[in-house]
Amino acid sequence: MSVRTQSSEQPAEAAHRAGFACFVGRPNAGKSTLTNALVGTKVAITSNRPQTTRHTVRGIVHRPDAQLILVDTPGLHKPRTLLGERLNDVVRTTWAEVDVIGFCLPANEKLGPGDRFIAKELAGIKRTPKVAVVTKTDLVDSKTLAEQLIAIDQLGKELGIEWAEIVPVSAVGDQQVQLLAELLVPMLPESPPLYPEGDLTDEPEQVMVAELIREAALEGVRDELPHSIAVVVEEMLPREDRPADKPLLDIHANIYIERPSQKGIIIGPKGKRLKDVGIKSRKQIEALLGTAVFLDLHVKVAKDWQRDPKQLRKLGF
Repeated sequence: MSVRTQSSEQPAEAAHRAGFACFVGRPNAGKSTLTNALVGTKVAITSNRPQTTRHTVRGIVHRPDAQLILVDTPGLHKPRTLLGERLNDVVRTTWAEVDVIGFCLPANEKLGPGDRFIAKELAGIKRTPKVAVVTKTDLVDSKTLAEQLIAIDQLGKELGIEWAEIVPVSAVGDQQVQLLAELLVPMLPESPPLYPEGDLTDEPEQVMVAELIREAALEGVRDELPHSIAVVVEEMLPREDRPADKPLLDIHANIYIERPSQKGIIIGPKGKRLKDVGIKSRKQIEALLGTAVFLDLHVKVAKDWQRDPKQLRKLGF
């Protein structure tokens, strides 16, 4: 078993490489946080509630020797709804198309049925190299980490997966994140850059704005709302009659929930929660777009949208 903890020297004048990597793992395994740490800015939404990433967010890591494009898929899980089945299809399609797969396993949780479910699926994908990424190492002591590394090595042997690398990282503590990038690069094909320098993601701005609003709406919602929130940005228009040096972008967005009873949870007493969601997401959106924003939010009920194919299409799934 080779566990990487330090950098190896790169040969001089290696050819430029570019390609796609994707992080997989059960919900809340640290995939989005790792994507953000590698790219160095916030592109994938992170939340400590499982099941928050619904779109394939690509983060782009620009290096002198390579361009690593990260595809962040939703967590694979045993589906309970039509939405769940669609998300799983998205995951499998993505795995078949990338150059390398990073399987994220949190250091602070023993391997469980969810990890085994994904590992079995991975074992069926033969050609793509697989790297086991042990996340959240800042939360455990060295003994627990060593036990987890051995368990992951064993899991691979049991299912016939040959890990290209096993890499412990902490995205929060910024430990070994760059090492991970260095280990992924040689697995990419030789290629000129696929995206212009400076691009961090190819997600359309409207999708990213919707994700930021959704992330803010999830904060502090303690019960089972995350599955029931979808955000659609209806329009983003520059405000007319503004001086050229003080532009303002008007954004109108709807937050959809499944049942009227959930409306009060999102809006809060006297509208306070919705106001907080607006303030928080507006700051993030302004940082993302680099312009002042007027954000108009409305909460609407789309009855049982997760089980209704027509509504899923309308909400972008």
